[in-house]
Amino acid sequence: MSRLDSMIRRLQAQRAMLDLARDELTNVPGVVFELGLGNGRTYDHLRETMADREIFVFERKIAAHPTCIPDDDHLYFGELLETLGSAVEAHAGNVALVHADIGGPEADHCARMTEMLNTQIGPALSPGAIVLSDLGITIPGCEPLPLADGIQAGRYYAVRRAS
Repeated sequence: MSRLDSMIRRLQAQRAMLDLARDELTNVPGVVFELGLGNGRTYDHLRETMADREIFVFERKIAAHPTCIPDDDHLYFGELLETLGSAVEAHAGNVALVHADIGGPEADHCARMTEMLNTQIGPALSPGAIVLSDLGITIPGCEPLPLADGIQAGRYYAVRRAS
């Protein structure tokens, strides 16, 4: 499979999982955490499909399209390992969706990000919340959520907090 084909499948998986989460969270109150803004594609999709929710974005280096950059009140700017703790405290028990697109080619980076998600994000989650990630996650108090149709195991990961 070419790198282009792989990227297309990754983006299709993201969209399918974000849409699945939106549908699953209809009766779950709370805000959205978008960990990693990147080009702003998923943030833009979330704004469009979850317009009724407040979305907080975490990014260390803004490189998104200008129309896909959140206002200062909804942007946690800096290293995720340094900004996530205060956001979890500020939104404890009130986060309905976490979308974490924070993996990368370096194994050490992926290990740090996975550990951070597994150990720090739990207190932010509302009952019934969903966490989507490009990294394998095992968050205490969460159970695996089946992937959307057509998504291969290992392409994306999803867990749900017990209600």
